Amino acid sequence: MTTAHLPHTSSSARSATPPAPFGTDVTWTNWGGNQSATPAFTVRPRTEQEALDAVRFAIREGLPVRAVGSGHSSSPLVQTGGVLMDMSALSGITGTDPVRRRARALAGTTINAFGDPLWEQGLALANQGDIDKQQIAGALSTSTHGSGKDLGSFSSSLRWVKLINGYGEIVEIGEGQLRELRAAQVALGTLGIFLEVELAVEDRYYLQEQITYPTWDETTATWQSDIDANRHYSFLWCPEEGSCELLDLPGAPGLSMANRSYTKRYNIAQIQDEQISGTEGARLDRSYRIYPGGFTTPFHELEYFVPNEVGLSAVEAVQDLIRTKHPDQKYPVEVRWVKADEGYMSQFPGRDTTVITLTTEPGTDYWQFFRDADSVLQDFEPRAHWGKIHFMTRSRLERLYPELDTFIQVRREFDPRGIFLNDHTRALLG
Repeated sequence: MTTAHLPHTSSSARSATPPAPFGTDVTWTNWGGNQSATPAFTVRPRTEQEALDAVRFAIREGLPVRAVGSGHSSSPLVQTGGVLMDMSALSGITGTDPVRRRARALAGTTINAFGDPLWEQGLALANQGDIDKQQIAGALSTSTHGSGKDLGSFSSSLRWVKLINGYGEIVEIGEGQLRELRAAQVALGTLGIFLEVELAVEDRYYLQEQITYPTWDETTATWQSDIDANRHYSFLWCPEEGSCELLDLPGAPGLSMANRSYTKRYNIAQIQDEQISGTEGARLDRSYRIYPGGFTTPFHELEYFVPNEVGLSAVEAVQDLIRTKHPDQKYPVEVRWVKADEGYMSQFPGRDTTVITLTTEPGTDYWQFFRDADSVLQDFEPRAHWGKIHFMTRSRLERLYPELDTFIQVRREFDPRGIFLNDHTRALLG
């Protein structure tokens, strides 16, 4: 592993005043516009030392601390009246190991910043989602994912992390500490402030894209074979003609998209001399150029995760809800698949998962639709995406997460005074 030099960490805080660079009375608003906060201090650390100073300042002053990444979360993860740490300046790939297939990066590195540097070292991320603007620490902390029955979430690839804990210390968690690592894989920012991470990655690969527009009957007829036969398979079911355009996706030429699926299949292709193709719906390119697409206009989302064996039934229950009770909801319903993992607070421990994503327009009253969807999906034992709107409670977590107590024990060991909690995370994990 080749690594970049980082500043020496001192054993005591430098100052009793807020560390630079900082600001006060700065209101933060997320990408979708449904979450905002006005912290006492907003800190934008440019170095590891500045991040450490900020946490130590907060500890001395008795202020809570939350980190913010790219702001793509729709849930109240970021809100704080204390110290908000914007980690965007701590960005960059800090090391790669092509033999072990590992890559290290600073916490504020965006997913799209991994592409070229890893490719030059013969490596690539194993999978990605539709959007690649999130910072890696936030993607890990909420178990952000792509699609593919044999592919895990970003969090499942975490192998090492350096963070600042609730004592104001920099600590490292590696593969020799599986209990702590499985807690850190999805921690909602409650173990501390991530500084640097190491991910398991893959040898670089090209993907062939295939976009099709089957009817719903055709989608269900090949449901399992499509899941099994493709490295990445996902679709967006469209309730109305104009549904695709709401997420910046092209509809089927000459066909109505009502009750059709915008279907994506990505499979590894062998090419020479980068003879790539840009044909719409059949692109052939480097993996990290194929995954992202559309989804540039802000929106709000609820995203629930059900066991694969009930995936089709759960999707059809949501379709019935839209048709019978919420016909005004025009956005596509996105469906994806993710492999089981071992992260204590991941959405995927112990079960291969079907992902159902519901989207609504900013500025609209989406609460009743999302509440009804939550109610309908309770029959399928759903877990929730931590970065999306959800209705999870502590009692639900106790039923759905077999290692909840272990996670809470680790969280308290790292942050006994709860400085990294806010109202939202305290209700769930305090």
